[in-house]
Order: sequence, then C-alpha cells, then structure tokens
Amino acid sequence: MKFYQSEISLPPFKRGFHIITDHIVKALPELKSIDLGMLQVFIKHTSASLTINENADPTVRLDFESHMNVMVPENASYYQHDYEGSDDMPAHIKSSLMGVSVQVPITNGALNLGIWQGIYLCEHRNHAGGRKLVVSAFGH
Repeated sequence: MKFYQSEISLPPFKRGFHIITDHIVKALPELKSIDLGMLQVFIKHTSASLTINENADPTVRLDFESHMNVMVPENASYYQHDYEGSDDMPAHIKSSLMGVSVQVPITNGALNLGIWQGIYLCEHRNHAGGRKLVVSAFGH
C-alpha cells in the first residue's frame, strides 16, 4: 500500500465556484503510481468548501452561486456572528452545507471522475485570501 500526502496553497479566487481539479493533480504527481486507490481532498477553512460537479458548462457554477445566495442570504436579522462582514456567517453556513472534503477513486494512475465532473473550490467570501488544501492519496 502506498500513502502520499501534500498540503497545497491555492491562489485567491473571487467569490463563486471554481474548478480546481488541475491544481490538485499537479500538486500530487505520485497519483500516477497508484493503480487502484482513493484521493481525499480536505480544505482547511471554515468559510469555503469543496464539491464535485459539472466541469463543462460555466453557467452551472454561476447557478450554484446564485442558488446558495438565495438559500443562505447575507444580512439575516438573526445572525450574531458578523465581525468580518455581512458575508462572514453565510460563508460558514455554506461551508457546512457543501462540505469540506471530497473523495475520488484513483484508477490506473488517474482520477476516476465522470466525463463531465470536476472538483470545485466553493469560495463563499467576498475578499478571501488563498486557501490551503490537504490532498491525500493511498492505494497500490
């Protein structure tokens, strides 16, 4: 069994949903040595999240952002945690709803995603800095 782990820093992304699959693959070249295994990607933040979805049509990512903003609006009168601005508490809620990790099978040295799938960084803050990910791969 082989185990690999790397922590990577993503550049700052604007608020929204961004495909980061290539960033992850480049950060862990050891993936190519795994014939059968799993990749886990974990984001070390409470105001951003990860998910897997459509990688071809960019309107899907725009619709995700629009829908999440309707589901979890800014400036709700009952929010108490607003020290860092009106997007702060909604970002925490969106992060918990979307999740902070994803898992992808590895087959023959490559991520075994569906043809239309990509890994998204879901950036929920208006002015976030870079984000840190821990990518872990294991298999044989």
